[in-house]
Amino acid sequence: MNCGSDKVIYMDNNATTRVAPEVVEAMMPFLTDCYGNPSSMHTFGGQVAGAIAEARESIAALIGADPEEIVFTSCGTESDSTAILSALQTYPDNRHVITTRVEHPAVKNLCENLDGLTGHKHRITRLQVEADGMLIPDQYEESLSDDTAIVSVMWANNETGVIFPVEEMAVMARDRGILFHTDAVQAVGKIPINLKDSAIDFLSISGHKLHAPKGVGVLYIRKGTPFIPFINGGHQEHGRRGGTENVASIVGLGRACRLAAEKMEEENVRVRRLRDKLESGLLAKIPRSMLNGHKTSRLPNTANISFEFVEGESILLHMDKYNICASSGSACTSGSLEPSHVLRAMGVPFTAAHGSIRFSLSVYNTEEEVDFVLEKMPEIIANLRAMSPFWND
Repeated sequence: MNCGSDKVIYMDNNATTRVAPEVVEAMMPFLTDCYGNPSSMHTFGGQVAGAIAEARESIAALIGADPEEIVFTSCGTESDSTAILSALQTYPDNRHVITTRVEHPAVKNLCENLDGLTGHKHRITRLQVEADGMLIPDQYEESLSDDTAIVSVMWANNETGVIFPVEEMAVMARDRGILFHTDAVQAVGKIPINLKDSAIDFLSISGHKLHAPKGVGVLYIRKGTPFIPFINGGHQEHGRRGGTENVASIVGLGRACRLAAEKMEEENVRVRRLRDKLESGLLAKIPRSMLNGHKTSRLPNTANISFEFVEGESILLHMDKYNICASSGSACTSGSLEPSHVLRAMGVPFTAAHGSIRFSLSVYNTEEEVDFVLEKMPEIIANLRAMSPFWND
């Protein structure tokens, strides 16, 4: 298989990212010569354990945490489930969970199935959002109650890039003795995060969203936070997550976090400028198009744009002919013909929600790529609208 035989314009980085060449280089020794088990007593295994410790320090540094607060998992989804289910086991009499209507399926679907998973009835409060994707003021504080076990609110939305005030929300939860979790999968590496003085108890990271490989994640657990493991087994991760560590991927994630720290300014200056050029160009060139999400309180790489009276799947198929990669929503839900639950929660009209495309850039994107997309997209939308009975009406 040769996935790189044709030039691809990749603007689907919120779905997954290219593994950075520096990350691949860092991983290779642990796929070949350094194959020892980090739990072994001999020096050969101890050297591998040292590499894991170094990666743990790099990840902690990126988010302003202590290394002992970092627990390695298989992905962001596992981290989300671990945090929420731990809180419900820690406080079995508190069966109220607060989340939002726009969470990633990793949290959304877990909350929908909690009763079956735990054998208990739970009360779920799903915070609503306004038309720009921001949370409705005051609704959160009114939702906090004595039987709330945990609040789980994403740091940044995967479809629109809208950033939520999770640090302030965590303080409000702490003041009521409630645990707070944030799915920060899309935020880590794109915006500055410092958990040193934070009230956040749990935070989820996924390696493949910041140029590390798939199959590795992190759960940050603040010191002193009560915790019950999701996966029991050996003594790995100080008994907080059983199973032999995915060493090569952990080392890769550590290197990716160091790269993210180095490239944070580029992410927020050059990538943001490219995103803004793409966004403003599409809105100017294509009639009846609209931006979904807050204009400024948003990740620097993400633009979600609706093109009325055409379907997102058709747009993506025509973009694919030019090797342009984007998404019609979350990669975990894009196989569905239903419009995005995020856009529905925002009240985006049905005729626009079906035609939404998420462009998500990275430090590997170029000005030439943006220009090419701006050249081809008006033609694609015009051709599809010419076949649309809704547009002709």
